[in-house]
Amino acid sequence: MEDFFGSDFSKKVPSEFIQKFPGNVELWLKREDLLHPRISGNKFRKLKYNLSEARKKSLSKLLTFGGAHSNHIAAVAAAGKKFDFKTIGIIRGEELAENPEKWSPSLRYASESGMKLEFISREEYRVKDSVAYREKLKQGFGDFYLIPEGGTNEFAIRGCAEILTKTDSEFDYICTSVGTGGTMAGILHASEEHQQILGFSALKSDYLLEEIQKMTGKTNWELILNYHFGGYAKVNADLIDFINNFYRMYQIALDPVYTGKMLFGIFELATQQFFPENSRILAIHTGGIQGIEGMNEFLRKKNWPQIIGV
Repeated sequence: MEDFFGSDFSKKVPSEFIQKFPGNVELWLKREDLLHPRISGNKFRKLKYNLSEARKKSLSKLLTFGGAHSNHIAAVAAAGKKFDFKTIGIIRGEELAENPEKWSPSLRYASESGMKLEFISREEYRVKDSVAYREKLKQGFGDFYLIPEGGTNEFAIRGCAEILTKTDSEFDYICTSVGTGGTMAGILHASEEHQQILGFSALKSDYLLEEIQKMTGKTNWELILNYHFGGYAKVNADLIDFINNFYRMYQIALDPVYTGKMLFGIFELATQQFFPENSRILAIHTGGIQGIEGMNEFLRKKNWPQIIGV
């Protein structure tokens, strides 16, 4: 199978020691964010085998879905430009079609990278997975390779399983942020019996419990639901302060939608002695740094402090 990322992504992803908590609990961070400026973290992992499958099927056009601030949309656009695929993004929010000045940095980047953006209503977006709507897309755009919203499918899970390596067997806990469940499912697939996988949900809803159960038969996992900060892409002053203080201390930027919330949760749980003595924790930095610019635009409008590190 063709390996699109072999030469550019051959460097070993480092794991950095972050902090020791009471009880001799160690926290390490796996720097998946360093894979690529735009195709980084779990976005790289999810796209790797999907691009191979698209090429295998002789499909030169990628179509996917996302919101106005989607890191997934930006990553697919970047991958399409780099590996010579045409890309189409079906974007939630028809009001943006005639207002490009209101586009997020992610949408502007996707457009500049050659992605064709198709804006649809929220009502239409809710039926995007129906057979009738998929047929409508095929009539409008011809043959294409479909990548689901967020990128999660069987090929994405296969790619995310490669996040863990043999050297990671020394860790007792593996922590990851969760949006669609695909990254966690891949990590679960590669995990060992003695390891507990903790997923920190970025969503307010608990429907991800059922979604993850559909993707794995393993039981060595728990979904942490207390650190969504009000819902997907919601933030508050405490989270911003944590992200900025983390950068000042470790010189590592954190996105506010996923990894920032996960690490906030890990730090709080560790101080509450959630983890047994002598535990070793590996947290996965899933990238998403390009989303900070869009969040800062939102924060400026509210006269809130900016997120630093970019």
